[in-house]
Amino acid sequence: MDTTGTAAVHTERLGKTFRGTGNRRVAALDDVDLTVDRGEIVALLGPNGAGKTTLIDLILGLTKPTTGTVAVVGGTPRQAVTGQRVGAVMQTGGLLPDMTVEATVKMIAATLTNPRPVEEVLEHAKLTDMRRQRVGRCSGGEQQRLRFALALLGDPELLILDEPTAGMDPANRHEFWESMRVQADRGVTVLFATHYLQEAQDFARRIVLLDAGAIIADGTPAELQDGDVVVEYDLDGHHRVTTTASDDLARDLLTRGATNLRISAQTLEDTFIRLTSNGSEQS
Repeated sequence: MDTTGTAAVHTERLGKTFRGTGNRRVAALDDVDLTVDRGEIVALLGPNGAGKTTLIDLILGLTKPTTGTVAVVGGTPRQAVTGQRVGAVMQTGGLLPDMTVEATVKMIAATLTNPRPVEEVLEHAKLTDMRRQRVGRCSGGEQQRLRFALALLGDPELLILDEPTAGMDPANRHEFWESMRVQADRGVTVLFATHYLQEAQDFARRIVLLDAGAIIADGTPAELQDGDVVVEYDLDGHHRVTTTASDDLARDLLTRGATNLRISAQTLEDTFIRLTSNGSEQS
């Protein structure tokens, strides 16, 4: 695994449009500038339809951009994928239900140059005890762990994951991220899309917040929560606002007869709701 050189992912003014009803062009991504450095753990966080999967598809070369450019570990997406420098865990597809877990891993390993040992990737993905189970009898979460094992076979320097814990219960989700931390500790760059705020906050060292095909915030979990506070109060109904001037607002509210006044630090969920609702709650 080579972790030297240029950024793991670099996009400039990346855009993707699709043809909608009545030949209308619909923008899934619009002017996205993103750089993911080697060794980073980055979450793409956003509501459904924000553009997370489209961005991942462009990075993996599964679709071509309408505008802009994308480079992956210094080359094109196709070069990175065929050179085994990128491993991907997608939400669905790619598995044959009648094959066993072990046979699936061995089949993919046979197509690669110098793959990691089958036993090793099965262990990393916590699949050793179910190696002889047929894929079709695996749960959705177990199939995701199998995709994770397949992604590790090429010993990639960049792992890209699209909603990797979809279908997993909380225990399996926790176990999956423990396995992923092992890869991050080896220096593997991790870029994952999720709509689970807690998942992004617990695992990512940087969060890129997407909404309506655009990046609307980018920073560490602490940075995204820094500065603003949340003020809740009762005055002709219950209200909740986000502000940087809590003292001034509190004085004004109290003079107007507000009750049940509460001021608290902004959480990542507060940031997410505020930014993806066009700032309608901001004061």
